[in-house]
Amino acid sequence: MTRVASSSKAGSVSHTNSEVRVKTEKDKGKRKARVEEETEDEDADGYVGTDVHHENEEDADADGEVDEEGGSPRVIKRTRVNENGDSRPGENGKPTERVKTLPRDTDGYIPGSIVRIQLKNFVTYDFVEFGVGPYLNMILGPNGTGKSSIACSICLGLNFPPNVLGRAADLNSFVKIGKQKGHIEIELKGKKGQGNLIIRRHLSATSKQSHFELNGKPATGKEINAKMAELNVQVGNLCSFLPQDKVSEFAQMTPQQLLRETQRAAGDERLTAWHDTLINAGKELKTLLQNIQDESNQLQQMRERNEGIERDVQRYKERKSIESMIALLEVLIPVEQYRQLRRQFMEVKARQRKLHEKVKRLKAKNEPAHALLKKLETEHKEYEKTREEFKKTALAKFNKMKTKWAASEKLVCEAEELTSQLDQLKKEEKERLKKIAGLESEIERTQTELARLSKIELEKPEDLAVEARKIHAERADVMTRKLEAEDKIKNNINEMAKSTNQLNFACQDLKKLDDIKNMKMQALQKFDKDCHAAVLWLREHKHLFKMEVFEPAFLSLTVPDRRFVNAVEAGISGMQFRTFVCQCREDSNTLNQEINDRGVLGKGVRIATWYRPPSQLAPPPMSRDEASQMGFDGYLLDYVECPQGMRWWLQRELNFHRTAISLDGVDVSRAMELVARPETNGGASFISQTTMNIVSRSSYGQKNVSNISREIRPARALANVTVDAEEKRRIDDRISNLKDEVANYERERGELDAGLAAVLEEDKAFIARLVRYIAQNSLSTNLRVHQGRYRNKANLQHLKNQPSAEAERVKKKQELFNITKKRIQIAKEYTALARSIIEEQTEATRAGIRYLQIGANKAALQELCNKKDEKYNTALAEFDKVDEEFRAIKGRSKAALEESREVVQNVEEDLREQYNEIEAKRTQYDRDLTAAEANGTTPPSADGVDVRTVDELQAELNRQQAKLELNLNTNPGVVEQYEKRKRDIEVLEKTIETKQKSAEKIERSIKAARDNWQPGLEKLVASIGEKFSASFDRIGCAGEVRISQHEDYEKWAIDILVKFRDTEKLQLLTGQRQSGGERSLTTILYLLSLTEEARAPFSLVDEINQGMDQRAERSVHNSMVQVTCKADSAQYFLITPKLLPDLMYHERMKILCVNNGEWLPEEHDLGNMMNMIDGYLAHNRKGKPSTAAH
Repeated sequence: MTRVASSSKAGSVSHTNSEVRVKTEKDKGKRKARVEEETEDEDADGYVGTDVHHENEEDADADGEVDEEGGSPRVIKRTRVNENGDSRPGENGKPTERVKTLPRDTDGYIPGSIVRIQLKNFVTYDFVEFGVGPYLNMILGPNGTGKSSIACSICLGLNFPPNVLGRAADLNSFVKIGKQKGHIEIELKGKKGQGNLIIRRHLSATSKQSHFELNGKPATGKEINAKMAELNVQVGNLCSFLPQDKVSEFAQMTPQQLLRETQRAAGDERLTAWHDTLINAGKELKTLLQNIQDESNQLQQMRERNEGIERDVQRYKERKSIESMIALLEVLIPVEQYRQLRRQFMEVKARQRKLHEKVKRLKAKNEPAHALLKKLETEHKEYEKTREEFKKTALAKFNKMKTKWAASEKLVCEAEELTSQLDQLKKEEKERLKKIAGLESEIERTQTELARLSKIELEKPEDLAVEARKIHAERADVMTRKLEAEDKIKNNINEMAKSTNQLNFACQDLKKLDDIKNMKMQALQKFDKDCHAAVLWLREHKHLFKMEVFEPAFLSLTVPDRRFVNAVEAGISGMQFRTFVCQCREDSNTLNQEINDRGVLGKGVRIATWYRPPSQLAPPPMSRDEASQMGFDGYLLDYVECPQGMRWWLQRELNFHRTAISLDGVDVSRAMELVARPETNGGASFISQTTMNIVSRSSYGQKNVSNISREIRPARALANVTVDAEEKRRIDDRISNLKDEVANYERERGELDAGLAAVLEEDKAFIARLVRYIAQNSLSTNLRVHQGRYRNKANLQHLKNQPSAEAERVKKKQELFNITKKRIQIAKEYTALARSIIEEQTEATRAGIRYLQIGANKAALQELCNKKDEKYNTALAEFDKVDEEFRAIKGRSKAALEESREVVQNVEEDLREQYNEIEAKRTQYDRDLTAAEANGTTPPSADGVDVRTVDELQAELNRQQAKLELNLNTNPGVVEQYEKRKRDIEVLEKTIETKQKSAEKIERSIKAARDNWQPGLEKLVASIGEKFSASFDRIGCAGEVRISQHEDYEKWAIDILVKFRDTEKLQLLTGQRQSGGERSLTTILYLLSLTEEARAPFSLVDEINQGMDQRAERSVHNSMVQVTCKADSAQYFLITPKLLPDLMYHERMKILCVNNGEWLPEEHDLGNMMNMIDGYLAHNRKGKPSTAAH
């Protein structure tokens, strides 16, 4: 049972005290809890507040309910920033003052703060209802009473997800065990002029679903979320709401997360919007600038390409002109060649006929060899085809053999099963026959016994019964004493056995203390509990790993020669002593995932693991002979014993194979020269007596040699692990005591045995009388029993009538026979396939050999034909040359005109017109010349007429062709490409200009947002840092809060730096560097520094003082009271299981005491702390009249 009592003093802001008392009633043997609350009604004056930005954790209920009115996802658009967080170009102003929390009402409560909490069947509570104050609320009580359950109820009751608490993830886990339903009811202060908000969340133990009521009416999770956003409730922010199980996570937040959460919790409410704008706009600007750069590069490339294309266009036009001239000349030349070709025709014809006859003669001579070669080529292809067919057939039969083999194996399994069944039938039949023989023997013995008993005269059963009762009555006292003696002996034996077992266990414990491995494990547990737990876990889960994972060097490494133990330990750091060494990447990943990532040993447990793939190691700086001559005893690797796999770690990670050691000392200067030689990688370490020397050679300038030396401390981790003397003394004492106990039990046993012997002697007379009674009674009983055994005959007949197993055996044998037949058939088919494959393989081999032979013959014949064809080819080439000349002359002489006409028809229209004009002038000139020659007149003038000879025309053609060759060929579409790219350049120039304007616009937006955000953030952090540093100064430590800037706005961060000792420097707060108490102290001081800037209506911290010393805890408490009890402070909840005496108290504080137990008083006044204080004062006044009068 849990009870919550509240206490407060009246202050400048009035509020109503509430007390809760819980009592237990017993009804029909079952306990029930009843919770009553007596609370005065609270009046609330309404007012109108300003909406405050709130980032909601979820859009739906935390338990997974989907809102009926859920809309489509929000569309992400480019962010615009102004002083409200969404800028527009041209707007630029100084940051405005942040919006404060909603105005405080006359009753002292800020809208959104908690007025009342009611819980039913929630975690530890059956039913509880209590009110809270508008300022600091201290919730006190022993561990386990339900303090943290109040924090859970606030989170879940206001529809924030369970993961905020770091506890159970399912809502039904929060219903009290044994109950089916429960609810959370929270009353929040409403805006001025409006009523309070009463939110009730109903939970079920059998379902993960829940439903809400808002002011008594059903509501959705979205509606509750909207109200929380309107009131700026920030339960999901660790800076405003820090549950017990999330305390450690605050220190583990990244500096970037801390900045985001701080902005949400305090300062100007637009800081987060401005920050988001800077992040999004910065990313957009970066992308846009990259696009502009890419498109500018593309534009430059396009311009360069068009410049090259422009030259190509000019060349293209020149080439077209040359091609037109060449085409015209190619038409004119055949006309002039006609007359010359006709005269040459007859001479070329005679030579052509002579060479033709020679070619025909050589061809006929070589024809037989070519025919044979063709035949061989055909046979070669046929044999190749045959060989491939044999291969395919053999492969198909191989597959059939595999199928047959599989079928045979299946039948083998079936045969083995039938054989097993036959063996079982044989056993069952043998068992049945055995039972029949036994029953027959029993029946025969029974008949003989009945015949003997029927001849004996027996006493009456009534007389025997009377005698038995008489004996038992007289023997009762003796039996009682006998039983008592036996019980004492039994107890003695049990106690002595228990003591003996304890003695054995104690001896084993003593033996364990002497065991060196166990001693190492004990030392490791004291040295590093996490590493010790990881070793135990590894020993139980070796099956998870592919190869052996070596335990840390603290356990796996030994130094047999104790003279070198200090030197060996000097070469290993503290973390390396606790490093787990893996032999493959998979094992390293598995170990890290299980312990460091999944946290199988707890979220805070972290271990060091090591793995490196095999690679070339640097050689020792000195050879063995050189080291010996210098006076070195050897290298560190020579003086350690460890698993073979760990030697790679000692060499690769610790350089044990390169660290020389000398117990007697060496010449340090000479040793430095040797180990720093360039051929030995320019440096190494060596130990001379008790000094470690680390030698290195500079990579720059004159490459000087330097030496860093330090004294070696005495070994601790590898030193002899001593037995805990106190534990050994305790075990020795226990062994001595247990031995005394065992001796006492043995002595007592002797006495008890003597007493039992006396009782047994007295009981012998009664036993003799009972023997006679038992004999008579046994005869009667045996007679009845043997008569009853005639039933065995029926059992015997039943067994004989059972059907024999022979039929089933025959059936199984037949099945086995059938399977055997199938196997034989498969074996025959398998053998046939094998033989067939052998035959086909033989044929395939023959075909292959024939294929190779024909190929060889074909190659030889081809070589012979090539030699014979040399003469033929020479003659044929000569004939082809003459024949080509003949055909050319003949064709040109006959069809020069047709050829020229065809050429003209195939040329372009403008070229054809030019040719027709030239040809018309030449035709007219020829006619005039012929007429003049015939008439004897003056020849006509050749001006304007093309009268060039064939050679002249050919020379001009060659010249034009030469010019064409010098003019590189250009793609005909070059002009089109040039024009198209020119248009593309114009479009791209406009696009780049537009994007540049957009970039300038975004840059102005970023500047406007930063001009608002950065000063506001710096002002907030400066305010927090001033209070934070002052808080640390008061406790004699140092702390600082500062902004870490970055060109990427998403990486801006808040760094918390602390120093708890004078010898330290300021160090960044992390989840690992500081102790638990230091992290808790830093966390609460930061939250307190944030409190005065906070915008949330209430904040909560749960057991933040864990791990603090009394000085820090007192200072933190006093600072918290001062900060949270100011007139303008928001509501604050502090949950703690302990308090120091004489702490600061303020009249605005309210104290809630949570108690639990089997019973609580009926009087409700006993739960009011103020009534208790008033009663105590009144009681004191009665004893002091003067004070009472006053």
